[in-house]
Amino acid sequence: MDQFWKIIESIGGTIWGPMTFIGLLGAGILFTLWTKITQYRVMTHGIDVVKGIYDDPDDPGAINHFQALSAALSATVGLGNIAGVALAIGAGGPGALVWMWIVGFFGMALKNVEITLAMMYRDTSDPDNPSGGAMHVVKQVLGDKGPFLATIGKIAGALFCVTLIISTITGGNMFQAWSVAGLSESYFGVPKIATGIILALLVGMVILGGIRRIGTVAGKLVPFMCLLYLLSGVAVLIANASEIPGVFSLIFSSAFGEAEASGAFIGGTLGYAFMVGMKRALFSNEAGQGSAPIAHAAAKTAEPAREGIVGGLGPFIDTICICTLTALVILTTGTWNRPAVGDLGASIEFVQGLAEDGETPVFTVNSAATVRDLPEQRLDANWSNGDKFFLRARVDGANHVDRNNNLILVKGKVVYGAIDPERPDAATPLAIEWGSVEVSSGDWEGMPGGLSLEKSETGGYGVYRQYEGAQLTAFAFDRVYEGLGKWLVTIAAWLFAISTMISWSYYGEKGVTYLVGPGGVVPYKLIFLVLIIVGAYGIESSDEMLLLADLGTGSMLVINIPIILGLGGLAVKCLRDYDRKFLAGEFKRYDGSDSSE
Repeated sequence: MDQFWKIIESIGGTIWGPMTFIGLLGAGILFTLWTKITQYRVMTHGIDVVKGIYDDPDDPGAINHFQALSAALSATVGLGNIAGVALAIGAGGPGALVWMWIVGFFGMALKNVEITLAMMYRDTSDPDNPSGGAMHVVKQVLGDKGPFLATIGKIAGALFCVTLIISTITGGNMFQAWSVAGLSESYFGVPKIATGIILALLVGMVILGGIRRIGTVAGKLVPFMCLLYLLSGVAVLIANASEIPGVFSLIFSSAFGEAEASGAFIGGTLGYAFMVGMKRALFSNEAGQGSAPIAHAAAKTAEPAREGIVGGLGPFIDTICICTLTALVILTTGTWNRPAVGDLGASIEFVQGLAEDGETPVFTVNSAATVRDLPEQRLDANWSNGDKFFLRARVDGANHVDRNNNLILVKGKVVYGAIDPERPDAATPLAIEWGSVEVSSGDWEGMPGGLSLEKSETGGYGVYRQYEGAQLTAFAFDRVYEGLGKWLVTIAAWLFAISTMISWSYYGEKGVTYLVGPGGVVPYKLIFLVLIIVGAYGIESSDEMLLLADLGTGSMLVINIPIILGLGGLAVKCLRDYDRKFLAGEFKRYDGSDSSE
């Protein structure tokens, strides 16, 4: 299994190379300038369209503009906003938020163009179930350009669908289930497999109804869950209002410099904050990924550009509003760099060895520490099975390339221990399970000479409770209003996860239909539901889950960005023509006013 994760990590490292970041940002800047800053039209005219002012019931499509935006947002507004942001801040520091904003702003233009393009070439032969996306664009645009280009179009469309399915089962499915399962187990002791089964049943009842049911459910669920989460976040920020100016100063100073290690945060360079911020923003708003156009393609409209403008609202709502709120809650409460909960009351030694490759240094923990040696660790409970923690250590003679320091985490987990054969009816004891510490040459410079735990202010070894993803966000809420994170974030996580999974199931369905036809839909849906359980129960750590999620997001970008860059001029022309008609007052408004107002 270790070899599997190394292969996934290697593929992900190749996909997320410099050209991916350059291509994405370059495309966003290009289309922002080419469309004459379409973000303005998105934030003005786009809101009117969502209100239904331009809805013509006779237009082709299955759902209205608001439902289409809700369906797309239900895929993007999810655990990426709760767990993804927490992971970004925890790894890249406060400066990661600036790069999330930048991706969100340019993503508005990028999404506008890719959705417009998809609307221009969508398939409405089945009016109750329109189909659109990059696969249809390349097939139709290149299909009549000769045999060679037609073949290229078919291959590109098929590759896009393969990456779409990969992203569906990883970020759109397993990441959501994993996040909810971890949170529910942490707060309420719900077994992860039970969470997976419940999620599969709830999602199954919706996705079997097609895009109309998805649009209806999303249209009701998304506004409610967003409002609930936003109001709670604002309440936390009001309580910590005095911290906000200092946090914004910290955000910008960290974005354009190094973020120094402090408490649970072990530091990050400018480049690392940039990379982490972009990855998590892309995972959250999906700009340039090519997924949202599939949902928007079902919208009722005769004007492709109109739905493109509506789609541009997605990154603004998702990244600039909701992700920012989550980040500010984590930062103003000091959760990201929280102090240790206490010291480990036992000694610990490290035994140096080599990994299976015979080259990578690995340190294993030798300690007689028991759960009794751990300090109190959270607001409402003692240590329990599945709880994770870490200690800070230093690698002698080596320097981490992404953090520019020699800090590393020594991780431990509370697990059920061996049952006493003489007392089989006694309560199952708890024990500590230590993870090994690997110093990979790809992440470190220099030759490690040893590992030493960092002393705390009281002279012991500080123990930090490890909060993974959504758990960190929930803890931030709890630090201000005890119990708010436990209930609000858990409820929001369930709603966000369900909404994300139902929309991504639809995306994957369109990819399967394109590749193998309608006959593959039912088997696909059954596999999708089974993978919910696998994601909830079968993935252990955040590192493993992020490898899978980044594989899905990155593979789609690698295929979709060249398609947008090559054919995006068609969408820009369509957008300009729409602007001309709009300014000339040619569009009928169903509230009786002039369309150019």
